[in-house]
Amino acid sequence: MHKEIYQKIEIPESVEAEIDGTMLKVKGPEGEIERNFNISGLDFKKENNQIIIGHKKATKKEKKLINTVYAHIRNMIEGVQKKFEYQLKICYSHFPITIELKDKEILIKNFLGEKEPRKMKVPEGADIEVSKEVVKVISADKELAGQVAANFEKLTRIGKRDIRIFQDGLYIINKAGKEI
Repeated sequence: MHKEIYQKIEIPESVEAEIDGTMLKVKGPEGEIERNFNISGLDFKKENNQIIIGHKKATKKEKKLINTVYAHIRNMIEGVQKKFEYQLKICYSHFPITIELKDKEILIKNFLGEKEPRKMKVPEGADIEVSKEVVKVISADKELAGQVAANFEKLTRIGKRDIRIFQDGLYIINKAGKEI
């Protein structure tokens, strides 16, 4: 069944949005995000102070795509107004873990008593704050902040040991303001 479906997103006064084909650039007080949406067949335009996404004869497939793009754009607008913050807790029971930020590279030292530090590059656009037991990942791009937090968890994953006993690592405790 084909329906006419259009989603409208209001652009706040403090935010500027610019559409060039399928590329969307959003500027705000907290930063700038640009993203290319692969949305062939959908209407994607800016009118007055709104971004309109839709299709005249949408099926289930187009409806899913419209709603997904709508959520991404809403997150982009929210991110340039107030940055997203993910928090990770440093947990250890055997060896005290230390985290060091050095030239856009994270070093996790003394993880399970390892002599070599585990390393991770910090992508452009993400800021890392390390306190005594909490690591904060802050970014205007929600996907980037979430991916960096997931990379922290993955970096400290323990293999070939019983995870019920060896619970050391970094674990996400707060996702963009929502407690876990």
